Amino acid sequence: MSERLQYVDVPASGQHRATVIWLHGLGDSGNGFAPIVPELHLPENHGIRFIFPHAPVQPITINNGMSMRAWYDIKSLDFNSRADVAGVEQSAAQVQQLIDDEIAAGIPSNKIVIAGFSQGGVIAYHLATRGQTTFAGVMTLSTYMCEADKLAAEKTSANSATPFMVCHGQQDDVVPMFLGHSAYKSITANGYQAEWHEYVMQHNVCMQEIRDISSWLQKVLAQ
Repeated sequence: MSERLQYVDVPASGQHRATVIWLHGLGDSGNGFAPIVPELHLPENHGIRFIFPHAPVQPITINNGMSMRAWYDIKSLDFNSRADVAGVEQSAAQVQQLIDDEIAAGIPSNKIVIAGFSQGGVIAYHLATRGQTTFAGVMTLSTYMCEADKLAAEKTSANSATPFMVCHGQQDDVVPMFLGHSAYKSITANGYQAEWHEYVMQHNVCMQEIRDISSWLQKVLAQ
């Protein structure tokens, strides 16, 4: 059993009835996105718990082996082999532990949203398309897909009816928008239900995106 992930916990307002597990990008931590919760301006007593896990610290090949928080190693700048598949699978298994903990605590999987930014989005895609848990929604921000060419052979049907929200910045020079759109096209071609949002921004989030995320979360987690 791999080591359990530590995380920033933003408790539900009112009775806990749903959970969002939100994964950060390379070199960040769970603290990076936690301040976004009040910016979502969710209704009072929304009942949504937010969990922001910290990725493990590991050396990153393209950064001269420097250690930082990462969901997987990046061994090459080549877009087709950017993600270390074994690392993706290991992190996905660790995040699945958090998901299973929520289910064990009484939150059904169809009240859990898996979300991720950049590297975190790669893990979210992997869990949603290769895993067995049926989520309330899947949110992938400024990201891409690991081994999209194998999706048709490896996909599961757990989230075939689950709404995906795919967001990207038009000026992203870290993960170019064509990579995000390619992932979007891959999931829709494989029968998943996704909506595409693009924004005039770089590799970050913007206020319009936050407003759109709030509306989408309230829709997919509506009682």
